[in-house]
Amino acid sequence: MPSQIRIRPAVPADFDAIARITRDAYLAAGYFEDAEHPYMRQIQDVAKRAAKATIWVAERDSTVVGSVTLAVAGEPYADIARSDELEFRMLVVDPAVQRSGAGMAMVRAILDHARALPGIRAVALTTGMTWESAHGLYRKTGFVRVPERDWLVPDTDIRLLVYRQEL
Repeated sequence: MPSQIRIRPAVPADFDAIARITRDAYLAAGYFEDAEHPYMRQIQDVAKRAAKATIWVAERDSTVVGSVTLAVAGEPYADIARSDELEFRMLVVDPAVQRSGAGMAMVRAILDHARALPGIRAVALTTGMTWESAHGLYRKTGFVRVPERDWLVPDTDIRLLVYRQEL
């Protein structure tokens, strides 16, 4: 039986692991050909992200196995959040341990957290069109597609899909 997954706020000692897991997960998903793409470099700068957003990690046996970034409307890392929504971005699990419950544990923790936030009535997220395993996780945890809110990454033809869950 897999050991317990603990979700907690990221600390600076986690940043290297978060950067590695984010890089590996995005490359494994086939979204980028190499880690030197400008967006890939940006998402690997965890210290910069942590200064402007809330980052959580999923930990098993004292090892970071995943991370996620949270934002509300008006914050620098909020792409789609409306005033009554918590948005999560960059939910990643180490490809070596994907499908072991870490993603599900992070989503459940996000939903629990959102329910405790004043004025927040829903959780929203953006995901890539081809990230089928992520789509499955989001549907399984109660999210529904909101196609009218889909959007294109600026200066590209990459369409991002929006999912939302009312609380």
